Amino acid sequence: MTTVTDSRIDASSRTVPPRGGLNATLLTIELRRVLRNRRTMLFTLLVPVAFFFAFGNADYGNDQVGSGNYAAYSVISFALYGAMVATTSAAASVSVERAQGWSRQLRLTPLSGLAYITVKVCTAMILGVLPVVLVYLVGQTGTALIPTGAWITSAVLVWLGALMFAAFGLFMGYLLPTENAMQVIGPLMAFLAFGGGIFYPYPAMSDTMQHVAQLTPMWGVSMMAHLPLTSEGVPAWQWVLNIAVWLTVFVGGAVWRFRRDTRRV
Repeated sequence: MTTVTDSRIDASSRTVPPRGGLNATLLTIELRRVLRNRRTMLFTLLVPVAFFFAFGNADYGNDQVGSGNYAAYSVISFALYGAMVATTSAAASVSVERAQGWSRQLRLTPLSGLAYITVKVCTAMILGVLPVVLVYLVGQTGTALIPTGAWITSAVLVWLGALMFAAFGLFMGYLLPTENAMQVIGPLMAFLAFGGGIFYPYPAMSDTMQHVAQLTPMWGVSMMAHLPLTSEGVPAWQWVLNIAVWLTVFVGGAVWRFRRDTRRV
């Protein structure tokens, strides 16, 4: 005689893990997965350094800018670009996970949505440190001159500024189809970097281009990151407003798309 066993799981017997499932093991696994992506790592680390050697060590690199020179200005610019690309790429990987069904699989586990997003943001910010450190180290071998305190302060501001682009990457990752996500994000980041005064110094722009730059999400972060070098005193309210508006847009967009995706799953 065969005994039939009821294999259904009682949902009430399942307990939510502490912090919604957020822990060091999950973060380590996610970080290892990102670091194993050689194409992303090469693009994230080598492109900012290549841009610095191509544009940052120009003949006018010794021209004075604030308390340093133009080469130091370039170090900050390309470190910021590298950090933005790194955080955006890491966060936008949710588009791949959605297409592969990984998001659906995670919804079957006790892992909370907040914990999942937190891991994504933490991984993006850890990855964002790498190009900052590398470009600053490379900058030390060239003609870049800036007081030590300004080096450290600007590096921290660059890294913190990249947090906005982790939100941007999540927004794009949930908004765009997988097959189009990186094709759209890559050129868009380069376009915004040119327009926002990262590849081309903001003070050297024409009046028209300066007005255009102030509308991009790069501008406020860029001006803030260069502040220790340019020695322009306290941040201008326009910089803070630019950062607040774009951060609200990206975080709001990411939350909106995440909730919609979660309902679908």
